[in-house]
Amino acid sequence: MVVLVVNAGSSSLKYQLLDMESESVIAKGNCDRIGIGGHISHKTSDGRVYEADCDFPTHTEAFEKLVSVLATGDAKVIDSMSQINAVGHRVVHGAEIFKEATVITDDVIEKISSLSELAPVHNPAHVLALKACRKVLPDAPMVGVFDTAFHQTMPPKAYMMGFPYADYENYGVRKYGFHGTSHRFVTAALAKALGKDIKDLKIISCHMGNGSSITAVKGGQSVDTTMGFTPLDGVIMGTRCGSVDPSAVTYLMDKHGFTPSRMSDYMNKESGLLGISGISSDNRDVTAACAEGNQRAILANEMLKYDTKKDIGAFAAVMNGVDAVIFTGGIGENDAAIRGDVCKDMEYLGIKIDDEVNSKTRGTLTRISAADSKVEVWVVPTNEELLIARDTVAVVESLCAAK
Repeated sequence: MVVLVVNAGSSSLKYQLLDMESESVIAKGNCDRIGIGGHISHKTSDGRVYEADCDFPTHTEAFEKLVSVLATGDAKVIDSMSQINAVGHRVVHGAEIFKEATVITDDVIEKISSLSELAPVHNPAHVLALKACRKVLPDAPMVGVFDTAFHQTMPPKAYMMGFPYADYENYGVRKYGFHGTSHRFVTAALAKALGKDIKDLKIISCHMGNGSSITAVKGGQSVDTTMGFTPLDGVIMGTRCGSVDPSAVTYLMDKHGFTPSRMSDYMNKESGLLGISGISSDNRDVTAACAEGNQRAILANEMLKYDTKKDIGAFAAVMNGVDAVIFTGGIGENDAAIRGDVCKDMEYLGIKIDDEVNSKTRGTLTRISAADSKVEVWVVPTNEELLIARDTVAVVESLCAAK
């Protein structure tokens, strides 16, 4: 089975075309900087590369471009889109409606869209990608794999909020958690690398990118995570403010004269690294500005590291210890300085980094903790696309078996 996986993030559209017989990648790419320019990077398994700056105002244009690259030009890998047997989509927010991978129908798309106010940066992008995909591949079954599904194992004491209980019953206000596909993949990959049963491990998974979340995984199950009712909560992110005092929200609404919708945009799209640095939402740009001595960029960088360090300590307490810490995602896999600073002065917790190994590690499965570190620290490249493809195959095969 050939599966196209579409992973629409807040400012990117990753894709992989996979041959699931061998779980090998036929081609993969990323439409990056959506909404702030546009660039596509495409690579085939036999080494052909296509790169171009593009105009990507939204995810719709990005999807149309990736389809064109797959089937036309010098780096094409298929003759027509009919060769794709199924499409798997990452969907950020499924609330309590979607607790497992689900076949995409018109009704499902409407429900995903109805949850957009819970994930305003992501779910609208998913809907655009879903509709664009159905237009181009009307006969291929599509499956949605939900980030929130992995966190359904959190206990009520972790996911409930301090509002009146009726707000949970009537409006579903609770912590949902996100990046579940990534956290599920990397924790399983680490258990395999360690040669241990994941049921015997306590792992803190740090997915750090344009959006970031830290998750406590005990025995292979999510027991707590930093993102909450929406992907806005937790550590400071590219354009998202992360955890703030709720009273600061109402205070700023009054000062700026914002409506609730405008305040949501302010917190989701104008805050975070962008709002603090005044330079960019992209950590690479902020890091470059730090090297030039820009004090606001340095502050934004320090806030990200501080938030992450604090959450690692909190989750070690929640699980009564930790066996391993994982760094993954665009920042986690590639920014050695952030990894090193997050883990600095954490010997009390049993964490000690091998600075030399850490400095040389970029995007590879590598242990970066010192030999005498009681807690292992690893860089584990995430592969949400492969996990989504596996779930897609399982759902499609189940459908076929039921006929």
